[in-house]
Amino acid sequence: MAEKPSTPEIKTVSATCTHMSEIVLPNDANTLGNILGGKVMHMIDIACAVAAHRHCRKPVVTASMDSLDFRHPIKVGELIIIKASVNRAFRTSMECGAKVFSENLTTGEQKHTSTAYLTFVALNENKKPTAVECITPETEDEIRRWKDAEIRRDLRMQQKTLLTKKS
Repeated sequence: MAEKPSTPEIKTVSATCTHMSEIVLPNDANTLGNILGGKVMHMIDIACAVAAHRHCRKPVVTASMDSLDFRHPIKVGELIIIKASVNRAFRTSMECGAKVFSENLTTGEQKHTSTAYLTFVALNENKKPTAVECITPETEDEIRRWKDAEIRRDLRMQQKTLLTKKS
């Protein structure tokens, strides 16, 4: 009896969604009582790595992080919340987006504090870049982010070419 051909699994953005939250403690803060920028970057990197790993089911490494602006401080005693997902998959890389929020646990007020885009590369068993599957956006927001990821990738490639020519 012949085996049925397997149907390829549809990889969706929603399957990569990662949410992390943590209370900001004094050892996470600067002398002004605000979370350290490096701590925020570290948490963004972890959340996005989890999203990328969920998509490709392979080890991933961070290739780049686009600019990161801090819009509002996150104070000691507040919650830092990071929401991350894969925006788009390319040949061996994936762009992940992260949104960072603060939450005042007493009032429930949340503020959008940062947004970042990171590129991850999937690795094979020899720790070499390996192909990843496409990702299917489903909602209007996911489709917009999927399209925007192509524009950001083109800009990253242009910048890389310009910097290479200068050196």
